[in-house]
Amino acid sequence: MSNETWETDEFGKSHEGWVGVLLEDGSVPKPVYFDSSSGGHGHTSTYWAVYNGHRFSGPRAHVLRGVCACGWTGMQYPIDWERIGEAALYEDETACTDADQCLDDWYKHLDDVEASTIPYPADLNELLHKTDEALDAITSSAPAVALKAARRLEILAKTIGYHAANSAYRTLEFEELGTALGITAGEAENLLRRYRRR
Repeated sequence: MSNETWETDEFGKSHEGWVGVLLEDGSVPKPVYFDSSSGGHGHTSTYWAVYNGHRFSGPRAHVLRGVCACGWTGMQYPIDWERIGEAALYEDETACTDADQCLDDWYKHLDDVEASTIPYPADLNELLHKTDEALDAITSSAPAVALKAARRLEILAKTIGYHAANSAYRTLEFEELGTALGITAGEAENLLRRYRRR
């Protein structure tokens, strides 16, 4: 698992996820600082595999778990240091499998988030699904047609988004809109601001 964080187009930073680490005392460790070889600027990392207790790395992780920016945390996966010994954490197959499981747990969390959002009416949901299928089917065989359709959808999204954003701005609080869309109030405000630009 190479990425430090995970994100979807649908929920963006509101539900950014990552493999979280807990130390033996149950605390969340601080980011690990890595000094550059030139002695100038360094960088920090919260990537799970840097918490292996070795020299020039972070303290030893006790547990891995999926974490989301919204505050959700997933199942805990204890790390067996007796078996791992002095090997690097990212070299251990079980730890890597557990890290992958954290990603799977996060995706299940996103399923729950999606289920909590405002649903599409059945006919609109079917139309969106059929449009997606139809465009996916012609993307390879007729890419120009697919691009023309994508451009048309982009124009349509701007127009619909503009009118919907203006209506939502007048009738909904940011918190209320964020809940309906599964994003934070701040992200909902940003969304309205973006669509209201003409």
